[in-house]
Amino acid sequence: MTAFFFRKSCFPAILAAGFLFGQPVSAAERAVVLPPAAVDEPVKARVETAVFAGGCFWGVQGVFQHVKGVRSAVSGYAGGTSNTASYETVSTGTTGHAESVEVTFDPSEVSYGTLLQIFFSVVHNPTELNSQGPDMGTQYRSALFVVSPEQRRVAESYIEQLRKAGAFADPIVTQVAPLKGFYPAEPYHQDFLTLHPTYPYIVVNDLPKIENLKLVFPQKFRSEPALVLKTKG
Repeated sequence: MTAFFFRKSCFPAILAAGFLFGQPVSAAERAVVLPPAAVDEPVKARVETAVFAGGCFWGVQGVFQHVKGVRSAVSGYAGGTSNTASYETVSTGTTGHAESVEVTFDPSEVSYGTLLQIFFSVVHNPTELNSQGPDMGTQYRSALFVVSPEQRRVAESYIEQLRKAGAFADPIVTQVAPLKGFYPAEPYHQDFLTLHPTYPYIVVNDLPKIENLKLVFPQKFRSEPALVLKTKG
């Protein structure tokens, strides 16, 4: 039995109550309609990377893979060192790592500011400290690992914009930190949402996020995900 079958808890009671497959209800995080970023990056490069941490990387990766302009979204670890960048070690909550997703995107199609809007709107709940939905621990914290001063400026500006607007009832706890290293997760974690759409954790916690992306950002939604693993013919 492969490791991912021991991966996450889920909510049997919700499933027993009759969860509606694919509907944006009973998710760990609900969608919030947020304003676009007032401050954004100028379009300079054809390809840019950004790293997002917002709980279990299965759902974070799954959402960004369905965003137009995203070339790849890789599940991995950020915030710690290379020698502790493994799922078993990160799961102890003692490594400094957060489950993260490295997003490579074309800023002429989707800006960093728009990715932030999606991240805070449908990917996760930025008011949960060191947890997301059923998952607890610092490895599930909300964080933006920035790769440039410009990304930091846009990220901090957007968080302040949301705070001033009172977008959330509770304080935003998202960290903004420089990216010191990103370490891809094990292959069995890649494309997990697409490969295992009936896995109970995915059904309860992550498929509603895809539906919410479709509802809140219809012009940015792509039906075919940008997968990491290549299908063998």
